[in-house]
Amino acid sequence: MSFKDEQAKKVHEIEEILKKYLPAQEGHQKLIMEAMEYSVMAGGKRLRPMLMQETYRLFGGDNKVVEPFMAALEMIHTYSLVHDDLPAMDNDEYRRGRKTTHVVYGEAMGILAGDALLNYAFETAAKAFTMYPEKSLEIGKALQVLSGKAGIYGMIGGQVVDVESAGKAVSKEVLDFIYELKTSALIESAMMIGAILAGAGGEAVKTVEKIAKNVGIAFQIQDDILDVTSTAEVLGKPILSDEKNEKTTYVTLVGLEKAKEYVEVISMEAIELLHCFETEDMFLEELLKSLIHREK
Repeated sequence: MSFKDEQAKKVHEIEEILKKYLPAQEGHQKLIMEAMEYSVMAGGKRLRPMLMQETYRLFGGDNKVVEPFMAALEMIHTYSLVHDDLPAMDNDEYRRGRKTTHVVYGEAMGILAGDALLNYAFETAAKAFTMYPEKSLEIGKALQVLSGKAGIYGMIGGQVVDVESAGKAVSKEVLDFIYELKTSALIESAMMIGAILAGAGGEAVKTVEKIAKNVGIAFQIQDDILDVTSTAEVLGKPILSDEKNEKTTYVTLVGLEKAKEYVEVISMEAIELLHCFETEDMFLEELLKSLIHREK
């Protein structure tokens, strides 16, 4: 089976997991459940749950304790996109080739859908306690990582500095800070949780965090590149949005070719660190490599 075929198979499996953990659309408030499902099932690479699952397997994980966390992390990632698209933020009308949540359901319901996904993510992750009570210590550690990497010292913190920096020239130091928190934090969360739930030791989890940090930064720089080199049809969202929102990016800071070099160097560093572990996961390695050359 080719890498792309295997990746497509894994995406399908992840989407089945997501469907299993989404709330039933019932009750007087069922509109919010519909908006949640519309947002989560909009497609995408499912990169974060995939990285979590592969890291879990890398360290010998062999049960389903990881599944509620995979769903929870994708809900958190999705809520951040729903809020990013709002008129008060990036004001985007399309994502992944279809209308954004606030365009379909209205701005107020778009805000509430994001809020609902964030809260329901933790309800979902907490289900692991009743599924595998004997793994409560690992589940508790995983919840700490999930909440910390999504909050003010993680994704939200990066988003705050990103919003504050709009329309201003920022240094590479500030830009790296934004990328490390806004994008890398959830990828770090994905891989760290996979390792923790599989019983990896503290040093191994720290190495995984470094790998994920590099992956996240490379992923975000590649986003900068695609924003100026791709098309709306390929990306499934508007291009030149960074220019529209007057954002400093790696492309505006160091130029297109240098930005491409950064992506390759940082990604290769991540792969070299991956080779530190006794076991290997060839799919995980190919997945990291694919981020260098992705076109959407």
